[in-house]
Amino acid sequence: MMIKDPNDYFIDGCGRCSLHGTEQCKVRTWADTLVLLREIMLQSGLEEEAKWGQPTYTLKGKNVAMIYSFKDSCGISFFKGVLLQDDAKILVPAGSNSNVARHLKITSGAQVSELEPHIHAYIAEAIELEKSGAKVPKPTERESMPETLAHWLENDSLLRGAWDLLTPGRQRSYILHVGSAKQEQTQLNRINKCIPKIYAGKGFNEY
Repeated sequence: MMIKDPNDYFIDGCGRCSLHGTEQCKVRTWADTLVLLREIMLQSGLEEEAKWGQPTYTLKGKNVAMIYSFKDSCGISFFKGVLLQDDAKILVPAGSNSNVARHLKITSGAQVSELEPHIHAYIAEAIELEKSGAKVPKPTERESMPETLAHWLENDSLLRGAWDLLTPGRQRSYILHVGSAKQEQTQLNRINKCIPKIYAGKGFNEY
């Protein structure tokens, strides 16, 4: 079961797979580095919550950034990263399902120390963007995936693999189902319930 307390993430992981709480969990692979990133995020004054099983940092309820971990790296994902100036050229696209989020990819604790001034600056810029009400470019029809679903897929490589095997029509059925919910938490609940069907290669309306 996905964690609801961000503190649990740094101990046992996100809770979205069978590796939760084991030494094989990718969060434990990057435990020390993730603690360093968390310290930087907490210094920003943003509120720390758990969303998608990940520590997510918000401003008055609006998502600004979140900490993530993969097998080969960990880092910070900026929800409106496409709007950041990225003067240091350290951001990379979050994934094929999102043209908006950007990842600040980390592969060692030493890299966190090296980039710390830039990380603080990028977080501050992301906060100012949120305060200003800056909007990301309008998505095209092909890019109309709900943000909640896009971020879930970006941070769950196994589910993303199953998703990519679905036909466009089946993918669209989930996009419509998730996107029709107005509340973020409702969207997250719908995604969680749909995961078994996605792994089974079925569309939302298939049984």
